[in-house]
Amino acid sequence: MRIVIAEDSTLFREGLASLLLDAGHDIVAKTADAPTLLKAVHQHRPDLAIIDVRMPPDGTDDGARAAATLRIDQPHLGILMLSQHIESNHSVHLVARGGFGYLLKDRVLDVDDFLSALERVAKGGSALDPEVVARLIGAGTHTALDTLTSRERDVLALMAQGLANIGIAKRLWLSSRTVETHVANIMIKLGLDDRTDDNRRVLAVLRFLRLNG
Repeated sequence: MRIVIAEDSTLFREGLASLLLDAGHDIVAKTADAPTLLKAVHQHRPDLAIIDVRMPPDGTDDGARAAATLRIDQPHLGILMLSQHIESNHSVHLVARGGFGYLLKDRVLDVDDFLSALERVAKGGSALDPEVVARLIGAGTHTALDTLTSRERDVLALMAQGLANIGIAKRLWLSSRTVETHVANIMIKLGLDDRTDDNRRVLAVLRFLRLNG
């Protein structure tokens, strides 16, 4: 993949670039602030942008705001946000359109899972950190969400992380048939169309939680 990295920490940025180069990816640009990120993506048209949420010039949510801009300008660009903090204002809107991931920075240490997340996002899927998912789901207070059982909430959280049914089954030590039943029940209770693919259903669930939270 052709990747742009936007990270103001030189040490983390160079370490991440080295990891991705070793994995066979092409780093087309490395930037340390949001304005330069926007210019680099416009110039190089990468497959994926890895963006720190907090970066210059303001040092607040500049990266997240830049990601929102890029999503409008280049809707097919894969976007993976990295942060030490959970920022939900922009992330919920972004995840609802696919090709988006949000991981806490320490997840990079699990190299295989991190590289797998990159591939999934670049292909239009989602990759959300479990803590991010917990925050998004926790924001929902709609009565329909309250009807989910504890196990259905577990399944919903893993769906939001991008896991397919077989992956959820392995993680929760359940049969695939049982997971399918839980997924069907979730869709029914939340009033969501269960005829779309898994990724679309995950995004619809997250959008529903945000709009009704």
